[in-house]
Amino acid sequence: MSALAAAAGAPSRTPDHAVAKSAPVYVDDPIRAFAVVTIFWGVVGFLAGTFVASQLAFPFMNLDLPWTTFGRVRPVHTSAVIFAFGGNALFMTSLYIVQRTCGARLFGGNPAAWFLFWCYQLVIVLAASGYVLGVTSGKEYAEFEWYVDALLTVMWVAYLVIYVGTVMKRTEPHIYVANWFFLAFIITVAMLHLGNNAAIPIALGSTKAYHFASGVQDAMIQWWYGHNAVGFFLTAAFLGMMYYFIPKQANRPVYSYRLSIVHFWALTFLYIWAGPHHLHYTALPEWAQMLGMTFSIMLWMPSWGGMINGIMTLSGAWEKLRTDPGLRFSVTAVAFYGMSTFEGPLMSVRAVNSLSHWTDWTIGHVHSGAMGWVGFIVFGTLYYLVPVLWKRSQVYSAKLMSWHFWIATLGIVFYITAMWVSGIMQGLMWRAYDEFGFLQYSFVETVQAMHPFYVIRMLGGVLYVTGALIMAYNLWMTVRSPSTAPVRAPQAAAAE
Repeated sequence: MSALAAAAGAPSRTPDHAVAKSAPVYVDDPIRAFAVVTIFWGVVGFLAGTFVASQLAFPFMNLDLPWTTFGRVRPVHTSAVIFAFGGNALFMTSLYIVQRTCGARLFGGNPAAWFLFWCYQLVIVLAASGYVLGVTSGKEYAEFEWYVDALLTVMWVAYLVIYVGTVMKRTEPHIYVANWFFLAFIITVAMLHLGNNAAIPIALGSTKAYHFASGVQDAMIQWWYGHNAVGFFLTAAFLGMMYYFIPKQANRPVYSYRLSIVHFWALTFLYIWAGPHHLHYTALPEWAQMLGMTFSIMLWMPSWGGMINGIMTLSGAWEKLRTDPGLRFSVTAVAFYGMSTFEGPLMSVRAVNSLSHWTDWTIGHVHSGAMGWVGFIVFGTLYYLVPVLWKRSQVYSAKLMSWHFWIATLGIVFYITAMWVSGIMQGLMWRAYDEFGFLQYSFVETVQAMHPFYVIRMLGGVLYVTGALIMAYNLWMTVRSPSTAPVRAPQAAAAE
């Protein structure tokens, strides 16, 4: 059992940087760079989100400029939060975790990791500049045009080679479950990306391209991609983060390693079928709609099994929630994961979807997962990882961490409750008829009724980005504080 616990990444009593003499010299400089840009892109993405929220509440904020309209800035926000903030966090953590759990230096070393870093930042800048200039495919979560897609494909193949190469040269016989989640994320996202973005440029040198599919086939492929981008980019990969860093922060082994394996296989099998629930009451065949709904409901079981496993890892260490604000972020994130994965399958039921679809309820659901699950698990991880990577004894200010937690939590509550109320109200107003069978409310009346909730949502975004700025300052001061690392031997320094 002790061997299994060690293989499973049971936390050591010593910090990660205090490795034994026989341990490999890990590749950490590019991981530090990923940590820095994760914080930077997070602030940028949250600011962009708050700006587009203000545009919905106060239309004059569109500024009457083509580059600052809601339609162009909104994909900048979604891509900045999902791919820039979330993606860089996943590179940071996956490359850190795979080395520690495999006991092996990263395959390809520093050059390979730096290639990933710079190539991915180029993808982000090219995509964002394209959105502002109106160069977009118009596909949700897949707005990259073909030239960005091509660059991303090359980089992603390199990522897979680096990750698999590190796993193959491991010194541990066991592959820890976090690596299974990251591998599923890398392989499935590659498949989704290639399938949904198959296109031919309309002319030599053109930034526009024709997609191979059209009509309902294109919609089906898009939501096969779109929902599984949520499933594997925003869920499976961050679960890999959860399965490593919550045990590390709590200094406890995973509550049930067997449950984590069941969680992995059930989630990866069921999630891939759930996409058609985005297309209820469309031209998609009804059997395909029902298939998506059925598999979505079945996802309740593995999702809540994973949530229970994450939270119960704190068994015997509950007092740490009072003393460690970073762990508080991570555990609260798991609670949001449970809430979001209950709400999503509920909204996939056709009767519920007839009320919720196209309303702000969907926006509230998406942001409870993005702000609560993805955002908080990254914040908790950064508060653990930055001191380790920069060899500091602790975060600069525990009080600022607590301020960040409560301000951001209040921001999420404002945001999602406003959208829940607004969304349900929208759905009810759209389906209200008078005694003569005519619609009781015009569309403009529904927009007017939503205005106060849009203002509350904007205030929630202001609070959330305020918390992120507090975190950025706190981690900056952490890095600037004196190092607590032991003096390295000359041969170890040379090896780096």
